[in-house]
Amino acid sequence: MIDKNNEANGVARRAVLRGSAGIAAAGTVSALFAAASNLPASAHPAVPGNSTADSLTLPSTVAGVVFPTCRLTSEAAAFARNVYSETLFNHVMRTYVFGSLLFDRRGVRYDRELVFVAAVLHDLGLVEAFQTPSERFEVDGADAARRFLQEQRVPAERVELIWDAIALHTSIGIATRKRPEIALISVGSGLDFTGNDLKQIPADALEEVLTAFPRSGFKKNALNTMISLCRTKPMGELMHPFAEVGRRHIPDFPVPTLEDLLLASPFAE
Repeated sequence: MIDKNNEANGVARRAVLRGSAGIAAAGTVSALFAAASNLPASAHPAVPGNSTADSLTLPSTVAGVVFPTCRLTSEAAAFARNVYSETLFNHVMRTYVFGSLLFDRRGVRYDRELVFVAAVLHDLGLVEAFQTPSERFEVDGADAARRFLQEQRVPAERVELIWDAIALHTSIGIATRKRPEIALISVGSGLDFTGNDLKQIPADALEEVLTAFPRSGFKKNALNTMISLCRTKPMGELMHPFAEVGRRHIPDFPVPTLEDLLLASPFAE
């Protein structure tokens, strides 16, 4: 049944958006993005120090998935453990294991070291220290990972591949058309977030993963993080899935919808 009040409000809202108010709103969005794109280099968060590589001990295998051991993977894991909460650290570890389990079962070949590093760093954009005023969290995270990897003197082509894996990890329809290392991060993180493809994980393997890296209230933590991002950097959620969460939980959430932007475009028709 259609709520006539909601229908009327929708009609009125669209009428306003077709007028000068809608165009002004679109102009505000453009101005915010222009300001963000002109941030000086010093405005971007620095990479905090990471000095606990020797003290962090990870399992050699979980559910048959091998954890690669080299200086870079050790430094990346230690860095992540320093900046993430325990809940978020366990999520990125499950991302690596779940993605590897699925791809190993399918016989997909990939660079395990690169995948591990990308998985471990893929949610840096959810850490306040790495957040910019209006970039998507995926881009913030990819940029922070790039700075960390450059400090580790990782070859540029590997840095850019990890950047892509992180920046695209919530865009599964795009990521899965790219290289396996990029696709795996999207598939693994998506499985842990929504349970997609969970039926392909054997029960004993699932139990081992969740024992090694417990979820520890991950759903509540993730929801609170999304709401926080919508409050603190709403323009970073423009045309982003998190905006749906903002509209549900934040009264007068200021981020326009795709329809709003379309109707506010300054073309006479």
